[in-house]
Amino acid sequence: MSVKVGDKAPEFTLFSDEKATVSLKDYEGKNVVLLFFPLAFTGVCTKEMCNTRDDIAYYQGLNASVLAVSVDSPFTLEKFKAEQNLNFPLLSDFNKTVSGEYGALYKEFVLGMSGVSKRSAFVIDKEGIVRYAEVLSNAGELPNFEAIKETLSSLN
Repeated sequence: MSVKVGDKAPEFTLFSDEKATVSLKDYEGKNVVLLFFPLAFTGVCTKEMCNTRDDIAYYQGLNASVLAVSVDSPFTLEKFKAEQNLNFPLLSDFNKTVSGEYGALYKEFVLGMSGVSKRSAFVIDKEGIVRYAEVLSNAGELPNFEAIKETLSSLN
């Protein structure tokens, strides 16, 4: 299954890097940029998360919250967030359910790993409708952040 533009975003509750539960419904009335990334501490993922960190004021200015999801444990995500000074929640999809629901899960990844989140980006509007969806097959690519920002601008 994969989530498409116009779909109601699948609801989820995951543990964050702070070991607190975070649900999509916590963000009702706000736009959400939902990013899935393969693995903490890897080159492209670190670049993507740091770019997002550096742009956080832009997202906040568009009434948007950023949530980033990977299959790493909350403990790993806590260290990654601290090391990179990330300023948005990192959510652990350790059991791979949410990545699967969004169509953002590799069957096969590098080094024989399976069940790793695909680099993906979704913009979810205040009513919980998906307004932008991008699932990348190549983990070396970054989401189209310009298109994400254009989508957010159109919602305000």
